[in-house]
Amino acid sequence: MYDQATQSELVRFARVDAGATVIDVYPGGGDWTRVLSDVVGPEGRVYSFVPAEVAHFKNDPVGLMRTLAGEPSRENVDAVTADLVALAEVTQPADVLWLHLFYHDLHTALIQGKGATAAAFNGAVHDLLRPGGRYVVVDHAAAAGSGTSDAQTLHRIDPALVREEVEAAGFVLEAASTLLANEEDPHSIKVFDPSIKGRTDRFAYRFMKI
Repeated sequence: MYDQATQSELVRFARVDAGATVIDVYPGGGDWTRVLSDVVGPEGRVYSFVPAEVAHFKNDPVGLMRTLAGEPSRENVDAVTADLVALAEVTQPADVLWLHLFYHDLHTALIQGKGATAAAFNGAVHDLLRPGGRYVVVDHAAAAGSGTSDAQTLHRIDPALVREEVEAAGFVLEAASTLLANEEDPHSIKVFDPSIKGRTDRFAYRFMKI
């Protein structure tokens, strides 16, 4: 999805260091789990966390991550699954929680069907991170002022709403990046539309637990 320079810059933005413990929430095909595994090295740990709410998908996301964890040099990866708000049951206190293109899903019927809410998840993340830990959110931007209205339909979310919700859980916004910004994105079309797929206007926030 990203060239190597952009990928490296995102890792730096997230402040992932060698020896860190990182939780990669809803890892998809595992690209970021692999990147993070390389960065934290043999002294670190990456939890590739598949929410139980999506574990039934036809591509077998849990099986994919278990296969990834069995790859050579991936001894520092644990493939785990549980309900979103129960991630502490299958992970350990962490330095970084990485949430890539998934925050908007916290406001969809699929995720909320099992009782998960953004407030409950953000609270669980706050409890799980160590003091000074970082909660990194990258997502597709919706139009300013739209709140959660486009989360279900366009797979986008208003960055201001994300900040408001995460700060309500006790985090402080430490940094924001415009690395993935795209002013030509009209914010009115689905992120999978061929005219914008892969080039959506995206925001990146790094929150800190104090």
